[in-house]
Amino acid sequence: MASVFLGINDRTFTYESTAGRAEHVGAGVRYPVDFALTSDEVAYIVNRGREDRPDGTRLTIMKLDEEGEEYISTFGSHGEGKGQFIWPTGIALDKDTNVYVTDEWLNRITKYDRDGEYITHWGTKGSGDGDVDRPSGIAIGKDETLYIVDSRNNRVQKFGLDGKFLGKFGSAGSADGQFNLPWGMCLDSDDNIFVADWRNDRVQSFTSDGKWLASFGTPGTGGDCYNARVKGGITYSHAPVGQFNRPTGVCVDQDGDIYIADWLNNRVQVLTPDGRFITEFTGDGHLSNMGIAKLRSNPDMIRQRNSIRNFTPERVLWAPCAVRMGQNNRVIIADTTRHRFQIYRKNSEPVLV
Repeated sequence: MASVFLGINDRTFTYESTAGRAEHVGAGVRYPVDFALTSDEVAYIVNRGREDRPDGTRLTIMKLDEEGEEYISTFGSHGEGKGQFIWPTGIALDKDTNVYVTDEWLNRITKYDRDGEYITHWGTKGSGDGDVDRPSGIAIGKDETLYIVDSRNNRVQKFGLDGKFLGKFGSAGSADGQFNLPWGMCLDSDDNIFVADWRNDRVQSFTSDGKWLASFGTPGTGGDCYNARVKGGITYSHAPVGQFNRPTGVCVDQDGDIYIADWLNNRVQVLTPDGRFITEFTGDGHLSNMGIAKLRSNPDMIRQRNSIRNFTPERVLWAPCAVRMGQNNRVIIADTTRHRFQIYRKNSEPVLV
């Protein structure tokens, strides 16, 4: 569900579709925490999986274009060997569609080719230049600089695509330019850096050289983890707009509007470039084509579904971790704990709401 407030009514959004379904293996996703898109909307998806089902920890390649979802392949697996991971978290693609994945547990970055073949990895746990401690968000600039959120070191580091250390910025704290366990990140069209400052409940922006530009949002909770624990997956969130509870992901569209995955408030908020609230997505999900195909293969599942009287839990977002812009103003949200994607469209012309 999308809502519009504060008189900013020249931007409207329409729910388009739901994509994906829950699967530990094969044609589906399991706790998708991040994803990256090619220019033709092939999504490389990080599946975090579960501790008791490590077979769900993998990368999925899936088409997420306007024609609907289409499973392509899977690569990677749970483990500590080359090309494996324990806690995969962030993902980015370079201009050749090589794939870079951060691993919070193994404290390394792994590089694959576009087909998922392992190329190399690097990373050493520590706090020195080039060391990492729980690396999470990752993005690649136009000049092929690789930016990594070094979460427990409360900084952002810059590397070459070969892993060579280039620079860093940030420190622990709550002042402008400081971090408290930052997580996701993105770059805008000018390579300005946006970081989801997780424990400070805000998003901060910086120049590519690390100069602080702005902060967006203030803490807003019903008690720590309240919405996720009590309301998560059950009903719509009613947390105050412009406030955040552990934001995890961020992206910026071609107009400079900012989309923030407000994780524990179970929503995505949209802000203007200067931080004014535009709208929020709390969920409009329906069955995906992949979900329909699975139900049609099992009459017992259809009978169970037909007994449902309240479909609100099917529609709402549940702890979304990431949001990205697709082609033609499509807003794609990783509905993480629902194991799927909810997709909206930013309308190019005002729509009566």
